[in-house]
Amino acid sequence: MTPVPCLDLKPKLKRPLELWNPLDYLRLLYWVFFFPQALRWYVNESAGGFISKRKMNSWKRWELLDKNAIERQLLLLFQGLVLTVVTPIAVGLIFQTVNIPVNWFVVAIGVGFAVTVGVLLGVLGEVALGVALGVALGVVVGVTLGVAVGVLGGIPQDIALKDMPFRKALGVAICVTYVAFVVVGGVMGGEAGGVAVGVAQTVASGMSYSVIFGVVGGVLLGVAGGVAVGVVFSVAVGVAALRPEIWVIGSPLNLRIIQNGSWLMPRITPLPLPNLVWRLETWLQNDWETGLHNTNELLAYTLQFIPVVQAVNRVLAKTPSEQLIWAVSRLATNPFDWNIVRFASASLKETLKSRFLKDFFQLLKLLRYSPDYQPFNTYTLYTDTRLDTPARAAAAGFWYLHKKQPVKAVKAFTVVRSLLYGEEMYTLAQTLAAFNKAQKPDSIATIQVLPFPQEPLLRPVTWKMLTSLHRVVEDVQLIERSVSRSARSLALNRALGELTSILHQADILPQAEQEQSEQGLIIDIAQTWKESLLQITGEVGQISITKRVINPYVVGDPVQGHLFVGREDIIRQLAELWVMGNQLQSIVLYGHRRMGKTSILLNAAQCLGSQIQLAYVNLLCLGDSPQGVSEVLMAICDQISQTVKLPPPTDADLQNLPYRTFERYLKQVEANLDGGLIIALDEFEKIEDLIEAKKIPIDFMGFLRGLVQMSSKIAFAFAGLHTLEEMTADYFQPFFASVIPIHVGFQERAATRQILANPGNEDFPLDYIPEALDEIYALTHGQPYLVQLLGFQLVRRYNDFVFEQGRWRDPVFTVEDVEAVINNPEFFKRGRYYFDGVWGQAARGAKGQQAIIQVLAPHLEGLSLDALAQSTGMNDTNLQEALNTLKRHDVVEETQESWRIMVELFRCWVLQQ
Repeated sequence: MTPVPCLDLKPKLKRPLELWNPLDYLRLLYWVFFFPQALRWYVNESAGGFISKRKMNSWKRWELLDKNAIERQLLLLFQGLVLTVVTPIAVGLIFQTVNIPVNWFVVAIGVGFAVTVGVLLGVLGEVALGVALGVALGVVVGVTLGVAVGVLGGIPQDIALKDMPFRKALGVAICVTYVAFVVVGGVMGGEAGGVAVGVAQTVASGMSYSVIFGVVGGVLLGVAGGVAVGVVFSVAVGVAALRPEIWVIGSPLNLRIIQNGSWLMPRITPLPLPNLVWRLETWLQNDWETGLHNTNELLAYTLQFIPVVQAVNRVLAKTPSEQLIWAVSRLATNPFDWNIVRFASASLKETLKSRFLKDFFQLLKLLRYSPDYQPFNTYTLYTDTRLDTPARAAAAGFWYLHKKQPVKAVKAFTVVRSLLYGEEMYTLAQTLAAFNKAQKPDSIATIQVLPFPQEPLLRPVTWKMLTSLHRVVEDVQLIERSVSRSARSLALNRALGELTSILHQADILPQAEQEQSEQGLIIDIAQTWKESLLQITGEVGQISITKRVINPYVVGDPVQGHLFVGREDIIRQLAELWVMGNQLQSIVLYGHRRMGKTSILLNAAQCLGSQIQLAYVNLLCLGDSPQGVSEVLMAICDQISQTVKLPPPTDADLQNLPYRTFERYLKQVEANLDGGLIIALDEFEKIEDLIEAKKIPIDFMGFLRGLVQMSSKIAFAFAGLHTLEEMTADYFQPFFASVIPIHVGFQERAATRQILANPGNEDFPLDYIPEALDEIYALTHGQPYLVQLLGFQLVRRYNDFVFEQGRWRDPVFTVEDVEAVINNPEFFKRGRYYFDGVWGQAARGAKGQQAIIQVLAPHLEGLSLDALAQSTGMNDTNLQEALNTLKRHDVVEETQESWRIMVELFRCWVLQQ
């Protein structure tokens, strides 16, 4: 196998052009008209001034011109300008020596226009194009118009339009001017990168225009003259654009091998060189990578686009399926001209035909002066990408990724999904389509990211960037669903950091990786997402954790103020009873231990507004009450006094006449009330204990009820473990009909999540994944004390891990964190107040409650009534009474004809006993 040569077609220039070297001006003139691609190479490579269009801005253009001495010589220090001025003058003088008149004023105008265009393009960063176009315009436009006007100027001014000399001169002037612009177009196309497809389209357009200009010439020169002009015009366009003389000279020199010499290779003719297709096909088959390098050299420094397209298509059509997508991906990695990828799928022939017909009929439309004339519709050709073969479908997929149309890329890669790397590219295109569609945070959060493929990968750099975007999606989802302000802020910071990293990575990537088909789309996505997230930074805020987190969870003690979260349903009931009615209603809050009854009482007045005042009395503080009922009333009067700011009765008066003195005091309080007063008696079971201990008389509750009936502005709120019906009927019978029971049960799932994620502290910087919140609710059933205890232990664990052990971790609690806390024996030790309280309460009232709990504990799903009766040995009546008591106290629940312990952590505690 013959080794594949490595072409090097760039100019062989070993030094910068010099301002005072005459030979360099000749070299520059040669580059403009015979090797315009060299100007681009000189600016980009030798001068070192290349900045991609994506990164170019006005400041960088001026900075480039200021710092780059070579470009400054080339543009501002007159190398290009001198040629722009001198060359047209020299050509004009040559015309005059052969007796062709030249209008020097018009030449000066053309040269001035050329200089202006060249300088303007240079300032805009297109230095090479400015030099090439400036010189070309100066020569072909300035001189051509000067000659045309000079010829016309030699005709008497009184000659009529119908006179043949004038018509001939005008027709010739139009033809010459048009050919001049075709030449300039060829120079522009060559300098712009040797994009031969553009030149080919220019030729197609030129041929269609030549027909129309033949008609114009016919008007000026007569029918026969019009035909002649059309023919001459077509020939002129062909010669000007195709440059057949260059092809004739260069073809023999490149029959056997492609010459690397800069002056031996035809640079500005799109006519295919002999044997070039065969030679490229052989190279690509033998060594795809080197062959692609050679195709890029030809695209960069010649106009041999058509042979390159033909060779690439022939080789791809014969490429084995297991190598096809890899081959196309290499073709789509940093190609000099992306049209090589496009026409590996689309038809170049049909595209050129379409361009010819479109321009031809467009000109006809203009000549008819009819905006509604649509002749081209019947000649529309198929110029879109084709998916009829695997090679064309793969090329279309990469082309659409480059054009930032991932939805179309998905359709293309679907055809080759079964091939090697086909599934990867299909997933990549689908992922990009989903990412590209999402513009705002709420839509980003809804993205369902497909599983990423496993290594080895065809596009590892792209997948690395997509992984970063995936992390951004996860953070945005956290921002959208989290109720923690600090967690949202941390997620926002992480997302912005990822996006900044992607954009920075794009700046430092090697040029070859930057130009992969999908890289531009990823950068656009990252930039769009970053701008979108920056718009919500003020809403979310920014928080970082640099010191120990202050633990906001309260274990055991009542919570007040901003720490009181949830219980909206109970507060709403209290508002209906105490605010919206005409008369205050007495209530009893009941529920088992550590349910938050005290917290509700302490926060009720604040939640209900200034019209309601609440005097809170904790009856446990009475102790044994050796002074009896007078001591109880003293405690109540002291709290009322603090609330309403009215001095209490003297201790002596309360000891001598406790009921009468207390009644008089309440009447004074009522007279000074603007709204209502709630006397809250917490742990009201203490009253029963004092009655049984004969510390206070049996009629005490009847006395309180009489006080309630005495005033519509005063009511009582009792809080305890039981309803009044469960209390001794003889003591509490007077209150049965006058109080409204309100059950304080478990928190709802949503309230539990709110308490944990936003525990009343706006600066709380930690958060929970949704699964962790669900796990906590499953373990606690929303029991407030246990919820607070779990949160408290999680924060302690985080502080110990990060600030005591000095190890980093994500500030988001997971299910594993929750499991680690409850598996620590310290957790159940700290929760013994709750567990012992529930267990002790089960020893009171109906018999057999503890036995039932012990039997149910090993069974997570619970037991049926028959299984319970068999295991406990209790009769049906006693068993049902005990179960009803446990159910009323929120210890067990009945589900699907079985009984189970409601709080999973309590069940686990029972098993450990």
